[in-house]
Amino acid sequence: MAESKDVIFPKLRVYVQPRERTLVNLETIVYTDDKGVTTVPVRVAGFAVVVTAVPVSYTWHFGDGASRTTESAGKPYPSQEITHRYMKRGDVRLSVTVNYDARFEVEDLGPQFIGTVPITGPATPLQVREAVPVLVEPPR
Repeated sequence: MAESKDVIFPKLRVYVQPRERTLVNLETIVYTDDKGVTTVPVRVAGFAVVVTAVPVSYTWHFGDGASRTTESAGKPYPSQEITHRYMKRGDVRLSVTVNYDARFEVEDLGPQFIGTVPITGPATPLQVREAVPVLVEPPR
């Protein structure tokens, strides 16, 4: 007898500060929601099964070919825990892959480790622009 269930772990979105637009050579702050431990109860072959996912690392994809792995979900400004500096202008799409340590427990039996499950969230668009100085006539 065999049965399986699909269990969905959270796909987290990247938040960026400054929002929607940033400048070349500016430290751009990124973070995501800190969902903590996710527990999903399911029934498999008549048995109550609890699937648990614990985020252990976050791999940030900055959209310019660079990535970085951290153990933290980051925080909004004024924290600068996780930042990225873009070196050229353009439109990029950021995402984060959360690496969950997953395990399951069948009724009163001990927990069984499934392994590390990477879940990539939706892309967040960001415009990277370049500031250019402009000389103007002083007011008279």
